[in-house]
Amino acid sequence: MLTYFRLKRWLCVFLVLFVPQTVFCDVELTPEEKKETVYKMYEEYQKEFSSVGDMTPQKAMHLLKEGRVLFVDVRKPAEMKVSMLPGTITKEAFLKTPVKFKNKTVVAYCTIGYRSGKFAEEMANKGIHIYNLKGGALAWVFEGGKVYDVNRESKRVHVYGKKWNYLPEGYEGVVFGLLERWF
Repeated sequence: MLTYFRLKRWLCVFLVLFVPQTVFCDVELTPEEKKETVYKMYEEYQKEFSSVGDMTPQKAMHLLKEGRVLFVDVRKPAEMKVSMLPGTITKEAFLKTPVKFKNKTVVAYCTIGYRSGKFAEEMANKGIHIYNLKGGALAWVFEGGKVYDVNRESKRVHVYGKKWNYLPEGYEGVVFGLLERWF
């Protein structure tokens, strides 16, 4: 028979493993230091897909205003529920008919730009040119870009883990439980 304390312990374990949690940076950095950290992290990751062209958030925002950009989110569905860039489609939707988007500038993104850079590299190997968003969703919000959840504008961004929790003031970093990261 489960005692109150055992039940409470199992509930805590469940919440830690399966429920999205807000995370905070261990060290308080200025907004400029956080932004600089995001771009430095991206530069390190970018070495693994250096042949891929990247696009700054500012340039992508300009193309968005002109209606000439298509964003492709390469993250998992649970991450996308937290927030996405405007007008985003999933990687799966893009892969069904990439030729359908030939008149758009296609820009892939993820949290920081690593997974999207690998995706852009994979597409380049298939003869499909797409850009990688420099610094991903983190850089996007630092440069003034808006993100949206399924209903409205959001101030939450999935950050995958503490290592990537560098957001401007007013934004909340969300990371999922341990099992969610493994699958």
